Amino acid sequence: MNPLSRRSLLAASAGAVLAPNLWGADPPARRVKVAAVYTVLRHRSHAQNILENFLQSYLFNGKIVDPGMDVVSFYADQRAPEGDRTDEIARQFKVPVHKTIRDALTLGGKALACDAVLLIGEHGDYPVNKLGQVEYPRKRFFDEIVAVLRESKRPVPIFNDKHLSYRWDWSKEMYDTAREHRIPLMAGSSVPLGQRVPPLELPAAPEVEAAVAIHGGGPESYDFHAFEVLQSLIEGRKGGETGISSVEFLTGDAVWKAGDAGRWPVALARTAMAAELGDKPGNLREPIGREKAVAPHALLLTYKDGLKATVLKLGLSSNRWNVAVKLKGEAEPRGTRIFNGPWGNRNLFMALSHAIQSFFRTGQAPYPVERTLFASGVVDAAMHSAADGKPVATPYLETRYDAQDFRAFRETGASWKIVEKRTEDKHLHTLGQK
Repeated sequence: MNPLSRRSLLAASAGAVLAPNLWGADPPARRVKVAAVYTVLRHRSHAQNILENFLQSYLFNGKIVDPGMDVVSFYADQRAPEGDRTDEIARQFKVPVHKTIRDALTLGGKALACDAVLLIGEHGDYPVNKLGQVEYPRKRFFDEIVAVLRESKRPVPIFNDKHLSYRWDWSKEMYDTAREHRIPLMAGSSVPLGQRVPPLELPAAPEVEAAVAIHGGGPESYDFHAFEVLQSLIEGRKGGETGISSVEFLTGDAVWKAGDAGRWPVALARTAMAAELGDKPGNLREPIGREKAVAPHALLLTYKDGLKATVLKLGLSSNRWNVAVKLKGEAEPRGTRIFNGPWGNRNLFMALSHAIQSFFRTGQAPYPVERTLFASGVVDAAMHSAADGKPVATPYLETRYDAQDFRAFRETGASWKIVEKRTEDKHLHTLGQK
């Protein structure tokens, strides 16, 4: 494996000339020491997708970026039965592997020996509860990390991959604990950081009448990402974010019946799909392209300020991230898709890693962690709604938070002018592969 270098990028781009200004800013004089705590490290797990951008250079908006980070320890909660890469990558990058989270943070000593912590609790063999939620141990990881920070009296930044916990009460406890002990906390999805095609920027404090986000994955795990995309667009609406009052999960024919009854905006969903397909589909019920016909599902969201929004699953594409918003006073809705680059969703982790690294240096999250707290509550409520067959009231989500301008952390598409799909296994990011 060769690190992502200027030479490899030149080869990958078939002789394209990279001017010196394509390089990212020089790394800070003191590199940030990062402890990585994760569930499992295998090919294309979240642990690999994030760590490859911490252990070597990567592309962001057409620039080669040195992460300015030193990964000083690994803690692996599990080992994949086949193709586990913890030991392989640890040897390659000379990162010690510890048997406990405490030792990973203290490097086997008595005091905290890192400047930041990556908490990556996705993938691995964990129980699935009666609601269909994978019981990933993010809360356990977080509690063990916080115990070391409190003992050392040094509240270093923590990044939590995806939603905080599969349980709302644990998610809120994690958020409250971070605030109580002044621990900088960042969390969430990589998808809102992707390239918007066509470009879409909403005006300041828009009056939003309706919004729809569409994905092609499973319940909870992909609903989470689609909700964060939706929320990233509408949380800055006029009056600010005031919270969500109820969540309802529908599946199969119930989705179409609700659409026919006007409970979610079918026309707006067609606009969102047009951003991906080029034209508005005549009938959302028909299979998309060559995808097999599958049952849809939907999350109907009622906000405290009266806004109604929808997260919709259509088709089977894991690369489907479409969104549309109808603004007051505009005849036509605005739609876009999140284009995740020539390598699929893996590309999104370059922008996410870039945002995490800024957070680790400054202690300031580039977008509000409250967005992910909301997402944690929404997907948990949706799974309860699915089990109970009725809407779930969410008074605990009727709270306010302020939006932040995170445009500087989004991929604009400049990187795709340099790399091509064929370069994935030849030159770039072949972490752990010789």
